[in-house]
Amino acid sequence: MNIGLLGGTFDPIHHGHFALAKAARDRFELSRVYFVPANVPPHKQWQFVSSYCHRYAMVALATTGEKAFVPSLLEAPEAAGSSSLPGKTRKSETSIGAANYSIDTLRRLKAQLKKSDRLFFLIGIDAFKDIAKWRESEALLRECEFVVASRPGYSLADIASFLPESLRPAAAVTKPFSKQAAIGDLAISGVTIHLLEDVHQNVSATAIRQAVVAKRPLVKFVSPAVSEYIKKMELYRE
Repeated sequence: MNIGLLGGTFDPIHHGHFALAKAARDRFELSRVYFVPANVPPHKQWQFVSSYCHRYAMVALATTGEKAFVPSLLEAPEAAGSSSLPGKTRKSETSIGAANYSIDTLRRLKAQLKKSDRLFFLIGIDAFKDIAKWRESEALLRECEFVVASRPGYSLADIASFLPESLRPAAAVTKPFSKQAAIGDLAISGVTIHLLEDVHQNVSATAIRQAVVAKRPLVKFVSPAVSEYIKKMELYRE
């Protein structure tokens, strides 16, 4: 069975996340794609983040009707606390509990799967640019196959340059690929990276918040169910 994992803050989940999940599902015949909201995103420990329950609820609403898409509690809070209560978490509250690291989440998921299952980690190219800074990045890249949503302006040489130094090929090796678009598959030092083109959508959490404040429709950013939830729970008005 082919399994996909798409993690993130999902504050909120939007069309960009779905574009990646659907493209990966279709190309790699994924039986399931687990959407995993982080309780404490490592790169946002001191930022203003909506509570976990809101973000998980929006993921559950967005994936309703998509048989292969599964909202996951892999990074749910282990105990009730202010970071898991409704409403916005304060900057001082985001440090409650340990940060959720992808390497730990992947290993927990793999422990639940069969050895014959094939696991794919789905990620956008903006996040992949910082992959070398992630915890145990080399081990993470070897744990499963990576599916990266590429976009114009990036080359295969760029993708190689984003890797941890221990996996990065010499510049002389990657130079011939500096003008080759980041598409297709890349196998380096036992690491497999699949590049998906034409899946990037111009949508961001910042744009969604600005639309909420301006009282503009959210239909071009999120699903109707998520839009209604944001309105009902009065999210992103600050």
